[in-house]
Amino acid sequence: MVSRASSEAPAQGYSVPVPALPKLGRTWYERGAPYWLCRARTTVFIILVMAMFALFVVGLYEGFRDVLPSAVRGVWDGVQVVASCVALVWGWMTQRRGHREALLHPPTPDQTRQAGSDRTRRVPGRIALGRALVLLAAPVMPTFAAWIVGWLAAWLTVREYPSEVGARRWLEEHSTGT
Repeated sequence: MVSRASSEAPAQGYSVPVPALPKLGRTWYERGAPYWLCRARTTVFIILVMAMFALFVVGLYEGFRDVLPSAVRGVWDGVQVVASCVALVWGWMTQRRGHREALLHPPTPDQTRQAGSDRTRRVPGRIALGRALVLLAAPVMPTFAAWIVGWLAAWLTVREYPSEVGARRWLEEHSTGT
C-alpha cells in the first residue's frame, strides 16, 4: 500500500501534488487498476440503482394502468413504449452534449469538490415535493425513467470525466517544473 506522504508527493514532472478528486481520489492521474476498479464500482452501483428504479417505475405505472379502461390500456402502453424509446435517446444525447461542453470548460479540482458538496445538500421540503410529483407523474413515469437511464448510461460510458480534464489542466498550470 502506498503511504499518504508518497501519494501527496508531486507527480512526475510536476512541482505540485496531484489533486484528489471526489470518488476517484488520485487514481485518475495514472489511470491504472485502482482507477478502473473505482469506475467499475461506480458502474455496478449505478446499474443496481437503475434496476431498482425501473422496478419502482414499473410498479407505479402498473398501479396507474389498472385504473384505465381496458380499451385504452393497449393504446396507452404503445404510446409509452414509443415515448420511452425517444426519451432514452434524448437522455443519451443530452448527457453527451453536456459532456462535450464540460470538456471545453472543465472544472478545477476546487470547483469539482464544491459541486459535489452542493449536490449532497438536501432540503426536506424539496424531497417531499419530489415524492408528490412522482405520484402525479405516474402515467408518464416510464418515459421519465427512460430519459434517466439514457442519461446515466451515457455518463457511465465516457472515456474521461470533465473533472479529470480540469484537474490535469490545473496541474499543468500550477506546476513550475514543466
